[in-house]
Amino acid sequence: MALPNEPDVPAPTPAPVRPADAELVAQAEAPAAATAEVSPESADTAAVRAAGKAKPGAAPARAALAARKALPAGAAAALLDAVADDEGESEGWLITYLDMITLLLVMMVVMLAFAGKFEGVGEASEALARQSGTAAPVELPLPTTPPETMAVPDLGEDIEVLVKDKRISFRISSEILFESGQADLSLGGLTLLRRLLPVLRESPHPIAVHGHTDAVPIRSARFPSNWELSGARAGSVVRYFEANGIDKQRLRAVGFADTRPLADNASAEGRASNRRVELVLEQPAD
Repeated sequence: MALPNEPDVPAPTPAPVRPADAELVAQAEAPAAATAEVSPESADTAAVRAAGKAKPGAAPARAALAARKALPAGAAAALLDAVADDEGESEGWLITYLDMITLLLVMMVVMLAFAGKFEGVGEASEALARQSGTAAPVELPLPTTPPETMAVPDLGEDIEVLVKDKRISFRISSEILFESGQADLSLGGLTLLRRLLPVLRESPHPIAVHGHTDAVPIRSARFPSNWELSGARAGSVVRYFEANGIDKQRLRAVGFADTRPLADNASAEGRASNRRVELVLEQPAD
């Protein structure tokens, strides 16, 4: 049965929304919107959590994979790049440290090598010092060939050296040591003998001082003959050596007068050569 037509009823008009009600609606919809979007800050937090869940000692690849699953694609890629940069920096300081250790080892090897060389030099020096301290004194050469006369540069041309058999003789003209007819040493004679002192002190041999004159006789209250004159001159030289530190047990004075001439007494030059004093270093008997 048909119903009678009913008049159209207008739709109800919604009540106006007040500002306070709009604010409440926005607060209610905020959590849903937060779950739908992931901010960069929340992505970092998720990465940290994922890394924390990884087991201690696990491989870096596993930790990176866990972090990547927990993050969106863009955030995971950024995190992996940061981890790679950190690993590169860590390897960089390790390489620098190893280089420094290598350099230190090289320096130690070089120092040890030089120390060995210096030690060898020191031992050689000590050995030479011991040898020089215990070496026997070097004897002067005493050839058996005929005597050779030579001037000694260190002692001057006024002193001649004769080497014969086992004797070394220093020959000095009496005109340099004494005044004519006198047995006292002159200033020139003292200066000359002073140059001989170092040589005679170093020698261990006995020293015999021989006095010689020419054939011209002398007659004075002090020297009745050439025997006394030659002996007195030899004695003056011996006393000088003894006063200057030479052991008197090594010294002896002998006067030969004119019995051992070197040249003919007929000429002035020959007589001058015969007036002399000789210092003879005698080789001790075996």
